[in-house]
Amino acid sequence: MKSKNIKKEDFGITRQMREARNGHKGAVIWLTGLSGSGKSTIAKALVTKLFEMGCQTTVLDGDNIRHGLCTDLGFSADDRSENIRRIAEVAKLFVHDANIVICAFISPYQKDRDFARSIIEDGHFFEIYINCDLEVCKKRDPKGLYKKALAGEIQGFTGIDSPYEAPINPEIEVFSSLSTIEEEISKITDILKKKNILMDKEI
Repeated sequence: MKSKNIKKEDFGITRQMREARNGHKGAVIWLTGLSGSGKSTIAKALVTKLFEMGCQTTVLDGDNIRHGLCTDLGFSADDRSENIRRIAEVAKLFVHDANIVICAFISPYQKDRDFARSIIEDGHFFEIYINCDLEVCKKRDPKGLYKKALAGEIQGFTGIDSPYEAPINPEIEVFSSLSTIEEEISKITDILKKKNILMDKEI
């Protein structure tokens, strides 16, 4: 049962104050796509680029989150939705402190990604669809998960026996098997600059 005796605390340092000091606004960069599409690779390159630019960043990654915050969740549809709900709420806290939060999750359901967008201020949420052909993802198979799923050792694996709902209208669509990592990162930083997230930063 939800407690009725809770209230939000105000610690006096506003998001605007932090943004002025950082030289950039808070935002969520939500990377979604199949396993093996390149989400973590892009997240690593992006956080490195932003760090070099002097940005305050946080990376939330699927495997890392499930080793801690979401260790109690499985991979049913309901558990996947709860996983994304928790991640979105954590991302919201970091955005309030003027961090650029990079979220790298399969996040297969549109409704869950829509929820994440709905709790972040308009103009501060960027859905990046890492589009990669399933057969390419199978060939890459960096963790050997497709091999296990195809052998029946993993049930409910996205792209094999569980659906992936491609984003309807993402801010950016990246074709990771056809472009270089430099091109992909440039697309993302360009839109952050265009939308005035990177206020005082030189790309």
